[in-house]
Amino acid sequence: MQSKPFKDLFAIPLRNGLTKPKAVRGAGTKMVNMGELFANPRMTNVTMDRVPLNQAERNSSLLAAGDLLFARQSLVFAGAGKCSIFVNDDEEVCFESHVIRCRLNRNLADPDFYFYLFSSFTGRKLIESIVEQGAGASGIRGSDLAELQVPWVDLAIQIRVAAVLRHLDDKIDLNRRINQTLEAIAQSIFKSWFVDFDPVKAKITAIEQGQDPLRAAMRVISGKTDAELDQMPREHHDQLAATAALFPDAMEDSVLGEIPKGWTPTPIRDVAEVVKGKSYSSKDLVDNDQAALVTLKSFERGGGFRMDGFKPYVGPYKPEQVVLAGDLIVAYTDVTQAAELIGKPAVVVGVDHFKTLVASLDVGIIRPLNKRVSRQFLYGLFMTDAFQSHTFAHTSGTTVLHLSKEGVPSYSFACPDERLVSFFSETAEAMAMEKQRLIDQNRSLATLRDALLPKLLSGELSVADVEIPA
Repeated sequence: MQSKPFKDLFAIPLRNGLTKPKAVRGAGTKMVNMGELFANPRMTNVTMDRVPLNQAERNSSLLAAGDLLFARQSLVFAGAGKCSIFVNDDEEVCFESHVIRCRLNRNLADPDFYFYLFSSFTGRKLIESIVEQGAGASGIRGSDLAELQVPWVDLAIQIRVAAVLRHLDDKIDLNRRINQTLEAIAQSIFKSWFVDFDPVKAKITAIEQGQDPLRAAMRVISGKTDAELDQMPREHHDQLAATAALFPDAMEDSVLGEIPKGWTPTPIRDVAEVVKGKSYSSKDLVDNDQAALVTLKSFERGGGFRMDGFKPYVGPYKPEQVVLAGDLIVAYTDVTQAAELIGKPAVVVGVDHFKTLVASLDVGIIRPLNKRVSRQFLYGLFMTDAFQSHTFAHTSGTTVLHLSKEGVPSYSFACPDERLVSFFSETAEAMAMEKQRLIDQNRSLATLRDALLPKLLSGELSVADVEIPA
């Protein structure tokens, strides 16, 4: 395999992006900032900040499909030189000054191939050879990136290798979208049943109009017409009818306002316990161990679990601070300016590279005390606007936000029939199991993707031997 100076593969010279002060941002052309670069390895129609451009800036700084984007600076060593690829966008897109644009000569280099190269262990080592570490940040210079000696193989081989790796990434992206859909469906059901009380209101309306209230609730729950309900298999029809029958047919006043008749205003402390995580010292954080802390980085902004927030840990902990797959956790601290984490819930996802997961002090573990609620029910409850408003009202701090000890236990909700909670939980749990299966599959696909490129580059594996998986 040959090596070439990276600059020999360029279609045009490297270029740093534009400097645009906050005062002028908000309208105009979409701009890739560092946040988008780090969050989106493959950029397609990403939501971004907007800036005004003059014609000269448009001529020099718009992105084209296949452009590689490198992080010129980062607060951490591992982020310096991070590479993403601009796939496409429905609008014109430019890039900011902390980003280096690299446009390759398509007759010599396939952009996807070099994106995967720089995303691999091999490519990362190449980038690290030019990273300069400063007092407050690390970074790379475009001149050093241009001179970097990179592997080069025949273009046809590059395209074939990239096709295999891109297919794996496409499958990973599809699985992620499916999981997002499953999450949205579960939240939609929860909101309809337990926040908007749609089946109850449908029964009330049906009674007022002299119609069958049970049938009305069945239509709302299933989203089916009467004709479609009649065509359902008897077992499914009867189960749907049993679920619909559990919803009351009247509302009543309560301390929470109007709620379904018979549902009880209930504080979280009556149905679940909150266990705070472990306070730890930096000396207990290591590069690798069988145990790891679940931290703030384990939360998606807006709620949900992230797989890249673990910190290997060797310190002590209590048995009740151990979290298992399926456990419900809540963020008790936040350092985001928009309070995007505080009070947000996540359901812990099973992992295979740590034997034990321990909640950090920034995390609260929520465990149901009885069958009146389930973890899936509480997750849906904690994702509601009402719960988020409540926890924010119990938050203090400026730079670092802290949720008070009583923030979660004091929240009251309309507690429904236990059997109704069970019906919802079974549905949500089935979706959660499918999400876990797809997460496990994605881990396997990512491992395969990351292992293929070094073997192909070293000659250990021939591109002709690689079949694109279905």
